[in-house]
Amino acid sequence: MSTTRCARLFACLFVAGGTFITQAEENWPRFRGPFGTGHSTETGLPVKWDVKAIAWKIGLPGKGQSSPVNWGNKLFLTSSSEDGLLRQVFAVDAANGNLLWTAKVTVSKPETPHQMNTFATATCATDGEVVVAFFGPGGLHAWDLKGKALWSRTDLGGFPGDWGVGASPIIDGELVIQNCDAEGPSTLLAVNRKTGETVWSTPRKDTPKGGWSTPIVIGAEGRRELVLNGEFGVQGYDPVSGKELWFCEAFNGRGEPVPDYANGLLYVVSGKPGDAYVVRPGGAGDVTKTHRLRSFKRQGGRDLASPAVVGDTLFVTSMSGIALCYDARTGETLGEPVRLEAAISASPLIANGLIYLQAENGDVIVVRPGKTVDVVARNSVGAGAEEVFRASPAPIGGAIYLRSTTALYRING
Repeated sequence: MSTTRCARLFACLFVAGGTFITQAEENWPRFRGPFGTGHSTETGLPVKWDVKAIAWKIGLPGKGQSSPVNWGNKLFLTSSSEDGLLRQVFAVDAANGNLLWTAKVTVSKPETPHQMNTFATATCATDGEVVVAFFGPGGLHAWDLKGKALWSRTDLGGFPGDWGVGASPIIDGELVIQNCDAEGPSTLLAVNRKTGETVWSTPRKDTPKGGWSTPIVIGAEGRRELVLNGEFGVQGYDPVSGKELWFCEAFNGRGEPVPDYANGLLYVVSGKPGDAYVVRPGGAGDVTKTHRLRSFKRQGGRDLASPAVVGDTLFVTSMSGIALCYDARTGETLGEPVRLEAAISASPLIANGLIYLQAENGDVIVVRPGKTVDVVARNSVGAGAEEVFRASPAPIGGAIYLRSTTALYRING
């Protein structure tokens, strides 16, 4: 069996209770890692650093907010021109920051992104054979790892509205799966990873503002489920056929944060202010009354960052940097809200019992969740005032990679 096929098989292996096999990952191949929830099995990542720990920093042409992903020594990112007419995918050498290749995509009718969004916010996905990037009306595209174009789909819609796109593609076996929520008609799409041909397309309820969440694949009650947060709630699909399996209503809208999956349960927050909640997967139909087990009283306003479960503790932070811990089993609030004194849009990295929070100003705040929010470190890379950090940190080869709108950093341990 090839290395790539082994990697795809490993990505589907679970043990009982929804816990993934604990083996250090070699690659961070999609938005928020192998399983899409930001959890890393790395134990030697740096916790405290300053500018002296920066192994290299490179400038990126244009602007973007996609998070770094890798396969082996190659990092993949995206960016866009200011007017959105040119989108680019970059391959960067992880060791020294050298640019290996650039692929360009032209867009005749760009979308209109929100001021906090960009034309290149969706993160690439790779499986060691193909690299996939999504640019909304600019389409869904694939290249091999040397930058050779494989296929393009530019028929996915215009994505109208004032928000833009942000949902990242994932690769699941032989499928590339893309959330195409838009202002109006919306779909969840799966295409063949080698040809780009449609395998299935499932309509989703029209949304008033668009969609930005990225799906995850979990194991629940003996079956695999594709889980996607959305404007109205969280849904489970059959990843093979695209058939909707179940739906659980949210307390409020803007379902962009990706749920965390721990202890066999899904922990969900919405983008608008409102309670977090926990859902037991594996149901059928509308499971709001049967599978929404408990809720967590939220404080701190709107959320963009995804929740994180560490042991028996649920951690959530608002965009304004108000963080709070809960007992993940009971929903009980633990301690008092902690003001992190930073705006936080990026979803966290979770490693070795710690949570790494990327602040928009470039600082990375490391916390230990528990009976209170224990701030372990606040690290700076000395970023310029023109840089904004909304991409999630990526742990690759013992280093941490941080991406601003215009630059990429490697932080050594």
